[in-house]
Parts: sequence; structure tokens; C-alpha cells
Amino acid sequence: MTSAHRTRSAWWLATWFGAGRSPVAPGTAGTLAAVPLALVLERLPLAAHVAVAAGVTAAGIWSAGVVAEESGEDDPGYVVIDEVAGVLVALLFVRRRSWRARATAIALFRVLDIAKPGPIAAAERLRPAGVGMMVDDLVAGLAAGVAARLLTRG
Repeated sequence: MTSAHRTRSAWWLATWFGAGRSPVAPGTAGTLAAVPLALVLERLPLAAHVAVAAGVTAAGIWSAGVVAEESGEDDPGYVVIDEVAGVLVALLFVRRRSWRARATAIALFRVLDIAKPGPIAAAERLRPAGVGMMVDDLVAGLAAGVAARLLTRG
């Protein structure tokens, strides 16, 4: 892969095909851009959902790291592949449940991702930058998914 192709691929993935370029709430735009993928994944076996979430995470560590290095920013707001991975994790816990359960998982994920309480903030400080960007959203997704499952029935 040429350097230019590597760079272009990293930016497309990191911004989740441009969703992160939203002028308003890019993190929320990235989260919402992942919902169609999550809806497809919930029709597949659980293992497929987990595998795709892991693949997005691996691609995110690479692409977010490239973008952070090229932009000179530790955690650019337009990098939203971390939100994609995080919401896929959150929605793992409410697969095939009600729309209320799914909406709760998504909303809790955004609140936790923005507020970054305790271990989420600690995870964000992991280095290299691509790892920290991804892991804090995975922790937020895990917490949001578990909470949504406990808070909702059906």
C-alpha cells in the first residue's frame, strides 16, 4: 500500500466515511452512522457481531493512530471510529430487544463518552494515541450496554 493510499484509507476509516466531518456533534454523528451496521449485525449470530466490533476496533486503533500522527492532535474530534466501536459494543447487550432498550444503550453511551467518568477517562490516557482513543469508547460502550440491559426489559 502506498503512503498516499494508506493515508487516505486511514482518514476514511477514522472519520467513518466522513461522518466525523459533521459540523455539529461529530461524535454523535459517528455514533448514529454506526446504527445501520449494528442493525444488520443483530440479524447475524452473536459471534459475527463480536467479530465485526473487534475488527472495527483493530481498524480504529490503526486509523486513529495514523490520523493523530498526521494531524498532530492526540484525539481529534473528527475521528469517530471510536464511537462506532463503542456503540457496537453497547448494542451487543441489547441485541434483538426493544427499540427503547437500543435507544437507552445509545443515549447512555453518548453520555458516558462525553462525561468520561472514572475508568473511561483513565482509558483515554493510554498510549499510543490510537489505543487511548479506542479503549475509552469500548469501556463506555461496555458500561452503557450493561446499564441499558439492566434498566430495560424487552
